[in-house]
Amino acid sequence: MPPFQHHVFVCHNVRPAGAPRPSCTAEGKSELHTQLQQLTKAAGLADRVRINKSLCLDQCEHGPTVVIYPDAVWYGFVKPEDAADIVEEHLVGGRPVERLRLADGCINTKTCPHRA
Repeated sequence: MPPFQHHVFVCHNVRPAGAPRPSCTAEGKSELHTQLQQLTKAAGLADRVRINKSLCLDQCEHGPTVVIYPDAVWYGFVKPEDAADIVEEHLVGGRPVERLRLADGCINTKTCPHRA
């Protein structure tokens, strides 16, 4: 089997109630992850794209968060209904979904306006 062309990481981190930062999933359940898996398979990409559950990606204020490698494209505030655009535009078409893409100034920085 050839190596995967893309690895898609979907944050599944759950924080306790009252935590200072938000969670990306409720009780570890993610319809987003399920949608990405099903749509990737339906697009015939199951042997080239791996959809992975991830623990904290440290982008909690942008959650749910998805990152696609090797492209290093970070998506934030992703809803299950956005999965089709990610699969069709990015994984099939090779074009990141700009409306979901996190600004470079928000990734791995404490100066992002979304951080509390």
